[in-house]
Amino acid sequence: MAKFVKVSFQKDGMNKELSKFFKGLLANGAVDAVLTPMAQARKGVRLSLVTSPDHTAQVDPFAPVAAVSGAKIASSLTARPSGRKIAMVLRPCEIRAVVELSKLNQVNLEDTLLIGMDCFGRYENTDFAKFQEQGGTSESFLENAQAGKTATADCDITGACKICEFPAADNVDMKLCAIGAENGAVYIEAVTEKGEQALEKSGAKGGGAPAGRDEAVKKLVAARTEARDKKFAEFRETINSFEVLADKLAPCVNCYNCRVACPVCYCKECVFVTDTFRHNGEQFMMWADQGGMLKLPNDTLFFHLTRMTHMSLYCVGCGQCTSACPNGVDPMPMFRACADKTQARFNYQAGRSLSDELPLAGFKADELVEVTGQVK
Repeated sequence: MAKFVKVSFQKDGMNKELSKFFKGLLANGAVDAVLTPMAQARKGVRLSLVTSPDHTAQVDPFAPVAAVSGAKIASSLTARPSGRKIAMVLRPCEIRAVVELSKLNQVNLEDTLLIGMDCFGRYENTDFAKFQEQGGTSESFLENAQAGKTATADCDITGACKICEFPAADNVDMKLCAIGAENGAVYIEAVTEKGEQALEKSGAKGGGAPAGRDEAVKKLVAARTEARDKKFAEFRETINSFEVLADKLAPCVNCYNCRVACPVCYCKECVFVTDTFRHNGEQFMMWADQGGMLKLPNDTLFFHLTRMTHMSLYCVGCGQCTSACPNGVDPMPMFRACADKTQARFNYQAGRSLSDELPLAGFKADELVEVTGQVK
């Protein structure tokens, strides 16, 4: 049975109240560390690893920004277990990436307490800086987002967030619930037995579930799904040839930022940074001779197509690839539109369940017979 604790707060007091919850988790031994977004002394909000109860004052889990995917941080913290229990406060897309990385043996969930936060979307880093300069806070963002307003005069949530149909996290032990909550309150929900034990140890008190949560989640999911389908249709109508795709990707300079930022680009060694793609001068000259000239770097389109083919089955639509590009390339719609087709073909949804078998990880004799030519 799920358990809820209501966290009530006065104006701009949400993080102060939430810090008490995280402090209780650490002080009472529910966990040994908390990974959560925190306001930084110099500027901005970043994921931080807190091990002392005395350092929870700056927690800001609902800040509408994610400089990096928390799933990559989770991999760094748990791939080689420390033996210490960590509570991880992550967005739904980050949780879904953690699920995929767990199945790829790149995240170890044995000593983790997964806390999923409701997500109305995030700003790009530069936009979030403007948001803060204009006096924006996590509380004001949540209040406006609950009313359907995520844009300010100067910025809006990312394109990936506008078409994300997963605003609430699954496969977690606890949830920080803001969707459907009344102004001046968020709710902590214990989902699993492990979550219930941690909530009890935290010392947080109170009860009652947010009355309008289910309806509010369904409404937001429906709006995001409609926007997603419209975006896919526009993309497929516009990007209808390799020539058009090449034009879209023309600003790419093979910096590989998108690959580094992607939480589910999982290879330990990428073929694009091996000798396979370290061409010598003679090879470049030969290619240039074939057409009289050669644009450099010359593997940009091939890089994106290879990456899309390789990991579209695991794409969680976080949009970090677009955020990381220094030249304004927007790979997110391409990857999401491709993932929509490939994941549907295998009846697979990235991050849906830890028990779902990875596509292509096992042989099925009756699968893809129209491609293999096998007789059933």
